Amino acid sequence: MIDKPLERSVLPHTKLPARFWRKLGERLIVSVLFLAGLSSVATMAAIVLLLLWESLEFFRVVSFWEFITSTEWTPILSRDNPQYGILPLLSGTLVSAGVALLVSIPIGTVAAMYLSEFALPRVRDFIKPILEILAGVPTVVYGYFALLVVTPALQTILPDLGTFNLLSAGMVMGVMIVPFVSSISEDAMQAVPSNLREAAHASGSTRFQVAWRVVYPAAISGISSAYILAASRAVGETMIVSIAAGGLPQMVWNPMEQGATITAFIVQVAKGDLPRGTLEYQTIFAAGLTLIVITLALNIIGHFLAKRYREIY
Repeated sequence: MIDKPLERSVLPHTKLPARFWRKLGERLIVSVLFLAGLSSVATMAAIVLLLLWESLEFFRVVSFWEFITSTEWTPILSRDNPQYGILPLLSGTLVSAGVALLVSIPIGTVAAMYLSEFALPRVRDFIKPILEILAGVPTVVYGYFALLVVTPALQTILPDLGTFNLLSAGMVMGVMIVPFVSSISEDAMQAVPSNLREAAHASGSTRFQVAWRVVYPAAISGISSAYILAASRAVGETMIVSIAAGGLPQMVWNPMEQGATITAFIVQVAKGDLPRGTLEYQTIFAAGLTLIVITLALNIIGHFLAKRYREIY
């Protein structure tokens, strides 16, 4: 008896082979993923183009040199003689972000090292979700917490501290971004090959020495990325500084004084009190462009740091 030749596999109700439909489905999935990635790039490009277009309208009236060198920023406070120097907002942004990083980087790094190298699995599974909950708390809650809880507590230690100040805003902001540092740093430490730890233990190193002198340097690429992400998050924070920092645009390098940040000023102007298209309204686009430049610089620094340490380790 002669067997019949095997028929090619086809899908029901069609004469096309199954391989064709499988390849078509794969191409469709790849196309969807490509469009998803392209949409993020296109959105970022649209934001930058909008800021550039509106900022050009602003810089046609205001000198760019005055914008980056003047120490007075009064586009709203002084309608008769407005000043458009971004330095007061920049100083407030850097001070609040600096305080936040001084809080978040040590705490986040120690927490990541403990979770990665010392904590038992059940302890890690319990603590890590709690840390990540901090990232989900609305920032407006953090702002009122800074104003109503942290500031009065600091005033018991620092009697000269005003109601609005950059210190409490920066400290609470630092607590808020601890999960960014701890989670990414812990993932980077977990990715370090176990043979490095075993070799260090075999040479007589303690657990702390292994964590600090072996695991931390080997994971510095990911850890530096966590630091840069935390810095970008601190620079771009809005509600905490809007509520607790005072909103007074002045050159300030003392965190115990009140000040304004770039994001807080954007919120102040965007409330709708100023007519759209006026020079005062266009200041938010120049300020937003400055914020984009700062964030871009931080990401470039983080990229080169990660690349450099990746080559070393």
